Amino acid sequence: MIVDDNPADVDLACEALSQGTTPTHVSSVGDGAEAIAFLKRDGKYASAKHPHLIVLDLNLPRKDGRSVLAEVKSDPKLRRTPVVVFSTSRAPRDITSSFELGANSYVSKPGDLEGFLSAIGAIERFWFDCASLPHEEDE
Repeated sequence: MIVDDNPADVDLACEALSQGTTPTHVSSVGDGAEAIAFLKRDGKYASAKHPHLIVLDLNLPRKDGRSVLAEVKSDPKLRRTPVVVFSTSRAPRDITSSFELGANSYVSKPGDLEGFLSAIGAIERFWFDCASLPHEEDE
């Protein structure tokens, strides 16, 4: 699942993931409130599948990424889902606070296309080829 309010970043990430080594289905939402609705299967998301990984931007409308992260990690049904913060911010306070809120990793968005695609590829390779992830039926 990608939570980002920049449609171009979502499109690029989806394109990079579609060319990766692991077949993936990517869901995306454009703000923090919608992310929580999706994750809690509220309203139009009642039949949404629980994601195996959340790629979360920090600067989101309606509910920022920090609030989403805090809510995900405080919810017993959601907290095992790994969250990768993927933000343009390189500020030490953002990195530190993300880990304090329970982020599983923090990746700074590169400002160029090649770097962006490389970062998404690295996230995909680590989380889907190397790491072992919990599955919904385990919850």
